[in-house]
Amino acid sequence: MLGKTAGVLLLTAWLYYRSGWPLLVLWPLGIWYYRSLEKECIEKRKGEFLVQFKEAIQSMAASLHTGYSVENAVKEMQKEMLLMYEKDEMICKELSFMVQQVYIRIPAEQIFEDFAKRVRLEDVRNFANVFAAAKRSGGDMIAIIQNTVNQIGAKIEVRREIDTLLAAKRYEFKVMAVIPYAIIAYMILSFPEFMECLYGNMIGTGVMSVCLCAYLGAYAIGVNLVKIEV
Repeated sequence: MLGKTAGVLLLTAWLYYRSGWPLLVLWPLGIWYYRSLEKECIEKRKGEFLVQFKEAIQSMAASLHTGYSVENAVKEMQKEMLLMYEKDEMICKELSFMVQQVYIRIPAEQIFEDFAKRVRLEDVRNFANVFAAAKRSGGDMIAIIQNTVNQIGAKIEVRREIDTLLAAKRYEFKVMAVIPYAIIAYMILSFPEFMECLYGNMIGTGVMSVCLCAYLGAYAIGVNLVKIEV
């Protein structure tokens, strides 16, 4: 991400000003762009983990329904996830640690509470809270957990469907974000004498600065338009 951010800043300075000095002014833009890339990466990982979590708790609910104890259901959940994902995936690492906690006889509700604290996701925290309440109440824990699994699974699936629907729009937005750079580069390479008046003088610098500000404003609006939180 650092390399991509540096590349965008250098390209911006060259295309809009054909000089390196604007980098002294554009560095806040680099920080903002880097953080947006970092947030996008985190959101992607979060979405992937929630899908894995949904499959894991569905596996656990199925094991409980067939008569497994909670502790054995956790072990079975880990085995199934290892069949579906590589062991270096986050869900597999977390389940491996949870199984270790089972072997040293840590209460199941404490295991899920610690799990929720580590991953810090609302759906995981909700499941841990419901699981702990079901254990303490002594009611029909299997039915309670199954109902919770269905609700959380449905919510995660809705989020996944929205992400799928927005994927094409996000791709279109990324293409549109590149077009202004491509147009300026084309004009510089094809009509250098026409573009020369925009560089090396105050008026040209002002015009390009206005164009850059307009582009950044449109980019910020576009980022918010293709972002939906469920």
